[in-house]
Amino acid sequence: MSDEQITLTAGDAEADVLPGNGGRLAGLRVGGRELLRQGERFGCFPMVPWCGRIRDGRFLDGGEVRQMPLNAPPNAIHGTAREGAWKTARAGADEAVLTYDLVAPWPRPGRVTQVVALTADSLSLTMSVETYDSSFPAQIGWHPWFNRTLGGDGAQAVRLAFDPAWQERRGADHLPTGERIDPLPGPWDDCFGMPGGVDVTLTWPGQLELRVTSREEWVVVYDEQEAAVCVEPQTGPPNGLNTLPRLVTPLEPLEATTVWHWRRL
Repeated sequence: MSDEQITLTAGDAEADVLPGNGGRLAGLRVGGRELLRQGERFGCFPMVPWCGRIRDGRFLDGGEVRQMPLNAPPNAIHGTAREGAWKTARAGADEAVLTYDLVAPWPRPGRVTQVVALTADSLSLTMSVETYDSSFPAQIGWHPWFNRTLGGDGAQAVRLAFDPAWQERRGADHLPTGERIDPLPGPWDDCFGMPGGVDVTLTWPGQLELRVTSREEWVVVYDEQEAAVCVEPQTGPPNGLNTLPRLVTPLEPLEATTVWHWRRL
């Protein structure tokens, strides 16, 4: 693993990017307060070429069943790119561009590009998957670990606010059953549908409000850990390579963006 770290700055915001650790956003500080859980496996990592779990690690690629490593037995989880070393294509004061070439165990050649752009009050993450060879199904998403508290005297736990159109009923295997239900109260490790685009607000009372938005309509919310909560915009639901495949073709890459916008309270 490369120890290269890119630190972007804009106003009093700083973002640390680790190309060698899966293209991960390792830290995001606003006014010196760290918003992301620290640690080699945390921060915010890209989920690509799939998001969440694939049932039994298998998916249909054209007429062929493909088998991915079962890194969350009995399923495969969160794609392969977070385990790889990305390359820095370009890095400036407030923007970095990273690339990752899809390799085994993923069966098809392709290139992933991620752009991380910072302003004084926002961070945007844009990712694309492209191929110059054969077509294949893929997904794009991000898995941020937001600190439950931001520290300081009397710091209160973060509050989540969002208004999904539906919740995917979760089976015992943590995968959607295909049934859409009215949203249930948390705690969650669940996928929600927001047809108008993902829009989730995290509020650390008296400190900061942060909105996670995306034009995509799928978001997984996970808040079952004490240290952090996750709000994961993605281009399809868990197991979506099987249930809602999006094809990457030589003429049509798969692209997605999420923007985090914050303000002081």
